[in-house]
Amino acid sequence: MLRQTTFGTTMFAAFALAAGTAFAQDDGAETSALDSQYTDENGDLVADAPEDESELRNPDTLVFAYTPVEDPAIYEDIWTPFIEHLEEVTEKDVQFFAVQSNSAEVEAMRSGRLHIAGFSTGPTPFAVNLAGAVPFAIMGADDGRFGYTLQLYTQADSDIQDVSDLAGKRVAHTSPTSNSGNQAPRALFPEMGAVPGEDYEVTYSGSHDQSMLGVVAGDYDAAPVASEVVERMAERDLYDPENVRIVWESDPFPTTSYAYAHDLAPELKEKIEEAFFSFDFEGTALGEEFAGVSKFIPITYKDQWKVIRQIQKANGVEYTPEGLAAE
Repeated sequence: MLRQTTFGTTMFAAFALAAGTAFAQDDGAETSALDSQYTDENGDLVADAPEDESELRNPDTLVFAYTPVEDPAIYEDIWTPFIEHLEEVTEKDVQFFAVQSNSAEVEAMRSGRLHIAGFSTGPTPFAVNLAGAVPFAIMGADDGRFGYTLQLYTQADSDIQDVSDLAGKRVAHTSPTSNSGNQAPRALFPEMGAVPGEDYEVTYSGSHDQSMLGVVAGDYDAAPVASEVVERMAERDLYDPENVRIVWESDPFPTTSYAYAHDLAPELKEKIEEAFFSFDFEGTALGEEFAGVSKFIPITYKDQWKVIRQIQKANGVEYTPEGLAAE
């Protein structure tokens, strides 16, 4: 089961310091990074709905996707109770779409083939700026808490005791756009004595699962990974926790954002939000998979993803098709 941890405030301060005055304008507002095909008249950093009503979409079948995972077939089953609830509330058919990569998921929404999706933490800004995604929900607990942590793993008998010991080692990062698997380590590790790509060799594994399995197998000396992924892997006996240990762990980040396409009809967006916020996790496969989660919590991209944008700004990330292709 995945454990959703509390959302800390220390992380915001740390990355605000690391990013300096990035995004700052004379009025203190952030600069919109939206693709030229979108507008943001109200300054909420997400795409506005089309003004021309003829451009609004209200499809008979909604396509829903969850983040790329090791075994999409399992997750299609896990999401079935929610999809059935979504169909009931929206009075539409809903199709689960298994995506193979973050870039493919973003492109599917950009091209209009995907209407609702869960985007991983790091790729969420790409979805917002390149695909017109509008994040509105996140999984959380009854008291409103949510999040996951970055954990740096090594072998149990490794000589790596802290981040500075990564010098000269082979370390698995997941992919360039991943928050905990790449962007956050690049923003944080230098202050702790290890500059990724300079002090240690960075090898992109392709996923948190592969990074962790590579550490277990000895292919990598260490790997920064998302806590929620390795906890899920342990629950499924994909590795023995006794064979690895945590070197360092961050304060919590926001986890997967749930978003709809900006150009859906307003009444459809309302129904989609109603479905998310009225869904009861208790007794469902989704509730069993995501331990500690009981409901979807309303969020905004502007507020809850500020720390992630600061991390990515500190890393020189640009929300362009080229930046997404690097994923």
